[in-house]
Amino acid sequence: MHDHSDAGASPERAPGAPPPAPGPGPVTPSPVPPPVPAPGPAAPPGGPPSAGPAGPPAWTPPPPPPEAWQRPARVEPVPGSPYGLAILAPPTATSGVAVGSLVAGIASLVVSLLGACLGLAGAPGGWGLWVNGAFAILAGWLAVGAGLLGVVGIRQTRPPAAPGQTRPAGRGVAVAGLVCGAVALFLTLSGVAVTILAQYG
Repeated sequence: MHDHSDAGASPERAPGAPPPAPGPGPVTPSPVPPPVPAPGPAAPPGGPPSAGPAGPPAWTPPPPPPEAWQRPARVEPVPGSPYGLAILAPPTATSGVAVGSLVAGIASLVVSLLGACLGLAGAPGGWGLWVNGAFAILAGWLAVGAGLLGVVGIRQTRPPAAPGQTRPAGRGVAVAGLVCGAVALFLTLSGVAVTILAQYG
């Protein structure tokens, strides 16, 4: 007799029968693709998309003119308004006479020194006085011209008598030319005297 207690056991595989198919294993979930963003508006060719029409530029005040720092020569009132019209003084220029005085004074100094040096160098040979005398004449004329131009330049560059009047600048230049002419005249006479003493003394 067979034992009925083994009724729930799995039946034995008959010899030569194929093996049973494997049961279903654990199910692997398939990967979910990332979400694709929605396409935006297409950019126009040649550059980034414009942000819309630009507004008017901000107003900036213009810079002050270069003459704003100058003090006006006079202010004339405008009839019917509380404002006035500022009149600026014209730009001053250096006096040409003063510049000429300085140039003549410097030239007379150079000529007088050169004549004195050549006169002392030629005194032993007997020709120093002639050379020094020629340079002394030229230096004297230049010194006199520097003095005259210096006086005229000083008169031209005096301070104006009225507030609205203008005078050319260069008073210091005229004074320098006058002083150079006076010094050159003194050096010329001293050079001639020293040359005479060196040649005939």
